[in-house]
Amino acid sequence: MRIVFMGTPVFAARILFELAQQHELVAVYTRADAVRKRGKDLVPTPVKERAQQLGIPVFCPASLRDASEQERLRLLAPDCIVVAAYGMILPKEVLEIPQYGCINAHASLLPRWRGAAPIERAILAGDKQAGVCVMRMEEGLDTGDYCICRATDIAQKSAVELTEELADLAAAALLSALSGFEQGRLFWMPQNEDEVCYAEKIGKQELYITPSDTACSAERKVRCASEAHASKVCLAGKAVSLLQARLVSFEEAGLDQALPAGTLVYNAKRLYMVFSDACLLLLSVKPDGKKEMPAHAFVAGVQGLAKEPRVWEPLSE
Repeated sequence: MRIVFMGTPVFAARILFELAQQHELVAVYTRADAVRKRGKDLVPTPVKERAQQLGIPVFCPASLRDASEQERLRLLAPDCIVVAAYGMILPKEVLEIPQYGCINAHASLLPRWRGAAPIERAILAGDKQAGVCVMRMEEGLDTGDYCICRATDIAQKSAVELTEELADLAAAALLSALSGFEQGRLFWMPQNEDEVCYAEKIGKQELYITPSDTACSAERKVRCASEAHASKVCLAGKAVSLLQARLVSFEEAGLDQALPAGTLVYNAKRLYMVFSDACLLLLSVKPDGKKEMPAHAFVAGVQGLAKEPRVWEPLSE
C-alpha cells in the first residue's frame, strides 16, 4: 500500500521502521526541528532522523489546515495515512483524502487514556496492563472505532521500557490492520463512552517527590521519569534526579517503622528514602551538574551520610 506516515517521538520512529519494510512509504510528516534538552541547536525529531536514514521524503508543516498542504497530501495519493504520536490535529479535509482513511496507533487500551500521555498515566495510576489500539481517526480526540488491540503487563517496567515494547506491539498491529484493509476483513468496534478517561500531559514538576507521597506513588513517579520530565528530590541538601529505585518494606530494608517520612538512611551499604508506608531503595541517581551514578557513589560524596540519617525533602524550583 502507498502510505503517508505521521509521527514524532521514538515510539513512532520504531513503528516507521517496521512499516517501511513491508509497504511503500511515500512521505513522512513530523513536527519541526526544535531546541531539545538544554542545548541551543535545533534538533530533528526521532521520526525525521529515521525517515532520512530510510530515504523517505520528510515534511514538517506548521499546520495541516492550509489548503496548499492539503493539496500536497492529495498529490501524494496515499492509500492510507498512518499516525502514531504525531502531536497535531488532522482536519476533516485531511481525514477524507486516503482511500482507506487515516488510522492511528494509540498507546493505550481505549477508551482508557485518550490524550497526550497514555503510557505515563497508566503507570502513575497503577494500571495492571497497558496496550495499543489501532483506531480509525475522526475529528474528536482519540474517539474513533478501533479494530485491533494488543496488551501487555506493566509490572515494574519504566516508561522508557514500556514505550519500546508498545511500539513493537503497535507496529505489528498496524501491519495486521493494513493487511486487513487489503483483504476487506477488518471489524471495527466502537469505544464505550462510559469508560473514557484522559491522559493529560505530564506537568513540569509533577514527578517531583514529596514526603506526602506514598512510597508506592513515588516509585511510580521514578518509573515515569524521562529527560523531559525528571523525578527530582533534595537529598541531604543536594538536588538529585532519581533514575532507578525499588519499593521495599521497612522489614526488608532493616529499618524502624517509626522513622519519620523524609528520613534518608544508609543501611547495610544501601541508600533508602523513608515514607510513611514503606521505603524506596535508591539504585541510580543523577545529582544536578553531574553524571548518572549508583546510589553508593552519591553517598560517598555527602559528608556524614554513611554514618547517620539525614533528611530528604521536596525540591523547589
